[in-house]
Amino acid sequence: MKVAWWYRGSSLLLVLFAIGHTLGFRRTDAWPDTVKPVVAGMQTVHFPADGFLRSYWDFYVGFGLFVTVMMLFAAVVAWEMADLPQETLSRMKLIRWSLAIALAVITAMTWRYFFLAPLIFSVATTTTLTVAAMLRK
Repeated sequence: MKVAWWYRGSSLLLVLFAIGHTLGFRRTDAWPDTVKPVVAGMQTVHFPADGFLRSYWDFYVGFGLFVTVMMLFAAVVAWEMADLPQETLSRMKLIRWSLAIALAVITAMTWRYFFLAPLIFSVATTTTLTVAAMLRK
C-alpha cells in the first residue's frame, strides 16, 4: 500500500480525534453528581497566576484547547507528508518516527489517564503513523 494512504488516514483520524476532544472535554452535563462540586470549585475559585487572575477551570480549558491545536497541527503535517516525493520522505527519518513515537506516548498516557474513545483514536493513529514511517515510499 502507498505511504500516502497511511499519512492521509492518520491525518483524518487526527482531525476526528480533535473534533471529538474539543466537543467532549468541557461537557460537564454527563458527569456524575459527585463530580459537579469539584467542577464548580474549579470554575469559581480564582487565584493569582503570574499577574493574572485564573481558575483551575481556565487551565483545564486552556490546556484542552492547546491539545486540540496540536492535534490539528499534527493532522496538517501528516497530510503534507503524504504529498512528499519518496526521496524526500526517505530522508525525513527523524520527523517520520518522531510523529509516530509522539502518538505512541499519547496512547500510553491515554491508557493510563483517560478512557476508551480516545484510546481507540490513539491506537489507530499510532498504528497508521507507524506503518507510514516504516513504508516511507
